[in-house]
Amino acid sequence: MSFLTVTVLAACSNEPSEQPDTLVNLATVQSGPRVQAEELNGAIAREPRNTTLLARRASLLLAAGQPQAALRDVAAALEIDNSDGGLYFLQARGLRGLGELPAALAAARQAAQRGFSGPELPLLVGETQLASRNYTAALDNLDRTLRLDPDQSAALFYKGLAYAAIGDTSTAIQYLHDALARDPRQPEILHQLAFLLNARRVPGQAARFAALGMRLDTTSGLLKYDYGRQLELQGHSDSALWYYRRALVLDSTVYRADYRLGLAAARERKPAALISHFQRALRRNPRLPQARALLAEALESQNRLPEALVQYRRLVAENPGNQHWTYKVWKTADRVQSQLPDSLRTTPRYYYRRPPAPERVLPISPLPPIRPEAG
Repeated sequence: MSFLTVTVLAACSNEPSEQPDTLVNLATVQSGPRVQAEELNGAIAREPRNTTLLARRASLLLAAGQPQAALRDVAAALEIDNSDGGLYFLQARGLRGLGELPAALAAARQAAQRGFSGPELPLLVGETQLASRNYTAALDNLDRTLRLDPDQSAALFYKGLAYAAIGDTSTAIQYLHDALARDPRQPEILHQLAFLLNARRVPGQAARFAALGMRLDTTSGLLKYDYGRQLELQGHSDSALWYYRRALVLDSTVYRADYRLGLAAARERKPAALISHFQRALRRNPRLPQARALLAEALESQNRLPEALVQYRRLVAENPGNQHWTYKVWKTADRVQSQLPDSLRTTPRYYYRRPPAPERVLPISPLPPIRPEAG
């Protein structure tokens, strides 16, 4: 099963069967979608108006991860024959690969209007609506896919993600189990299951799925994170930190691993490590609990006041009316200004001037006695 790319949680699958080692001379391997697409170049050069050949090459280019090249072939084919629904379906796939979601949905509608049918179309539309966070439309199209193909594991997988997104994790887990039963060697399903089970504080079950996934995909940072998280939930913090670090080595975009490592650094009073991890994590997810506050205070403790001021201002924007963060902005801004030379200050510097000494008042001299005048 080939899953369409979607920015969501990830998953894993069953233990691979034992197979004997086979030595392969990689220099002699000439296969794969890209090579197959190149093999069509000569045929298309001889028959440039053959839409079947153009569509075939476009499909192979999509499989090779080259959506822009595929769309060029689709556009050339549509100039020859704009009544073929299959060409619009390929166009929708290419646009989805480029992340152009509204355009992909429009091309999918054109495909349906021109008679393209089959479970692939509602599956594509459902996944695209899921990526657009239109969960009701996504579930409707995925249900349509399953009516046409009840064993479509991708549709079950995406339904699980949709239910997880709307907060119905029990239903999400059930659909992910159903998807795994039909495709037991899909690491993404296993990651999603492990992630959701950890979120529901069932680390024992999460560990099983994460371990299976790591056996299938040894390069997945997400699965390493899942396994580390279940260890942390079961009280094995030191082992969990090792898996979080390994997750980042494999995939630097696993911001949750940075977040957990940052929290550990806060507990161990290691501000330099905290700053490094939280800065990366907040670039991926600006709303991580406690992360920005801890980062701002760590930057202030390291006398990195301009950076701390940026974070305090973000905290004020995120928590309007919070007196603590408002005070921190005022205080840190004043400290930043005090470190600048006069030519760079944005506010005037007020020097302390000793007030003049009060004028001493002489004591009142007694009046001379009045002498009576001689008569």
